[in-house]
Amino acid sequence: MSRDTLTGSRIRERRQIVGLKQADLARRVGVSPSYLNLIEHNRRRIGGKLLADIAETLGVDHAMLSEGAEAALVATLREAAVEAGPIAVETDRAEEFAGRFPGWAEVLGAAHRRILALERTVETLSDRLAHDPNLAGSLHEVLSTAAAIRSTASILAEPGEIEPAWRDRFHRNLNEDSQRLADSSKALVEYLDEHDGAEDRRTAPREEVDLFMETAGYRFPTLEQPGGSIDAVVQDARHLTSRAAREIAAAVLEGYVEDAAAMPLDRCAEAIDELGLDPAGMAQRFGVPLHTVLRRLAVLPPDIVGCEIGLVICDPAGTILVRKQVAGFAMPRFGAPCPLWPLFSALSRPHHPIRRRVVQQGRDAVRFDCLSLSYPALNVDFDHDPLWHAIMLILPEQAVPLPREGSQRLGEVGSTCRICSRRSCPARREPSILDEGF
Repeated sequence: MSRDTLTGSRIRERRQIVGLKQADLARRVGVSPSYLNLIEHNRRRIGGKLLADIAETLGVDHAMLSEGAEAALVATLREAAVEAGPIAVETDRAEEFAGRFPGWAEVLGAAHRRILALERTVETLSDRLAHDPNLAGSLHEVLSTAAAIRSTASILAEPGEIEPAWRDRFHRNLNEDSQRLADSSKALVEYLDEHDGAEDRRTAPREEVDLFMETAGYRFPTLEQPGGSIDAVVQDARHLTSRAAREIAAAVLEGYVEDAAAMPLDRCAEAIDELGLDPAGMAQRFGVPLHTVLRRLAVLPPDIVGCEIGLVICDPAGTILVRKQVAGFAMPRFGAPCPLWPLFSALSRPHHPIRRRVVQQGRDAVRFDCLSLSYPALNVDFDHDPLWHAIMLILPEQAVPLPREGSQRLGEVGSTCRICSRRSCPARREPSILDEGF
């Protein structure tokens, strides 16, 4: 039942809320009670002056009666119904429920949104507690210092005399360890109290680089012009607080400059207009390796490529070196990502392009086309083993034309095992926090 056919139901519910009898409302707006009864049971359409008079009498805006709940609220109710699992819910009557009981619909919608927010918070905190290297290092420092203090205190507590020189040394150690424990505990509390908006947020060097790239939108127009200085960009970046982060960022920007020189922005726009998002065709046109095209496409403005594009680059150990988020495809901040990503399949098939259509487990089942390739990060010679990197471009479904209909099966992937709900996954490394009691 469409929203515009539920006006009568909304009039009846509102009339009952304000405590007005049907005959009294009919008298005030100048219609017969029988005609109003037909309206309230959605057997007569209503609009114009009569609707305006009824809305004024009931003390509401006429849009509340004619339009009812917003489409977003109805969509939220249907999403909540899907998440109810095996409970039989009349999803086809979501608009009717929202129209008849707008207050209860808002309560359910707000509760569902709060549940989603709390689940994301739990996922983030669990991932952080399990895999955050800074947190693990801080806890180790606190525990080791506490153990040293306990050991020294036990010696001092033993019966018998201790030589003055040794006693003074133990007291000095106890004082130094206590000070170290106080400092490390304070640093740990400050780290846990930090939030994403903190100006002085402490992160690992690669996290600083991720924040730096994300803040810049992965676009550095000055570096695409002749004479652009990488050092100037790095030195002016407020998010790069450590020397290690600045060195990593400089290396990333060197690759950015090389890609921009090989594939200038204006020529990329022309190529996309003619070829569409065809990485192989663009590689042939520009005379560059395919992985250069993938890197370049990921940082082009959305108005040129026509969509938001995600990017992941990893080394042979599976460590993510570059990550560019795209809505709907979650990437873990800490810990190892899902081993089923096509990114890791590419590592076992050097120079072999891989195209996979995937859907990531989660509430928003969005499909993506992933283009992956592994390539040598260093020049190959007879004296050194090749160092392979793998790259994965993440595009909306059908942004890149498939070679033929039905040639791509749909693969199920996750974000990281810790927060993946796929129980029967053969690649699972650790239990998920999303159990039935979550």
